[in-house]
Amino acid sequence: MKIKIWGCRGSICAPGQDTVRYGGNTTCVEIRPREGGIIIVDAGSGIRLLGKQLLKEKELAELCLVLTHTHWDHILGFPFFSPAYSNSYKINVYGGPAVQSVLRSYFETQMTAPFFPVEFKGMKASFVFGCECPSIGSIGLVNFIPIALSHPNGGYGFKFVKHGKILVFLTDNELDFAHPGAATHREYTDFCRGADLLIHDAQYTDDEYRSTRGWGHSTYSAVIQLAIESEVKQLCLFHHDPDRTDDDMDRQLDYCRNSLSKAGVATECIAAAEGMEFAL
Repeated sequence: MKIKIWGCRGSICAPGQDTVRYGGNTTCVEIRPREGGIIIVDAGSGIRLLGKQLLKEKELAELCLVLTHTHWDHILGFPFFSPAYSNSYKINVYGGPAVQSVLRSYFETQMTAPFFPVEFKGMKASFVFGCECPSIGSIGLVNFIPIALSHPNGGYGFKFVKHGKILVFLTDNELDFAHPGAATHREYTDFCRGADLLIHDAQYTDDEYRSTRGWGHSTYSAVIQLAIESEVKQLCLFHHDPDRTDDDMDRQLDYCRNSLSKAGVATECIAAAEGMEFAL
């Protein structure tokens, strides 16, 4: 699999001179199986630029969009996703097992006046909502497994498996607070165990968390502990706070790397940035 980050900011877009290196667009990740096809995880503002890129790939006709949840920062880019306005595309929309029946209504509501000037019916792509998403399923040649997130209003994280390589994507997951429907800490640890790449929400410092506990996001220290317990090979810090500058992010990355080093583990730690690519 090849993975590319198109948006890694959390809560709201954060453009400006202080976020140039890590980027200001909200969540959108592209996954490409070696055999072809594309999986898009979340439709934050980063999906706009991805859509413009996809229009250049004339042979591409079918897309798979996987939604972790539908808070604004994860769907606000959808009305600006160019392929959705072309009848040349089929777009399969997936979510967790409990949300399949309402996915279409979420997008229709988002584009209803007075919130947006173009209605959903103005999109000409062929949509398939409520694609089957059991406890273990597949998208093309990539197997995936959902797990409930610890987040207000719920949501799902996903494990993607291809040729024995494992990508775990857990954004908006508060490890130190159990929201209704959340998995247990042990379940998250087992879910992530041995992953080649874990992309996990790391929005807050310990000091910030004193006033943001219960908001649905994890601290750097909690994510580091999960990576250690799960023995993941590579940890990617994700869902950066909108007030986190590039220099702030560098300092937090140093903190995380030092913590892993002191723990004596071989896990590599990086911070997500727009345009960053991985190959598993």
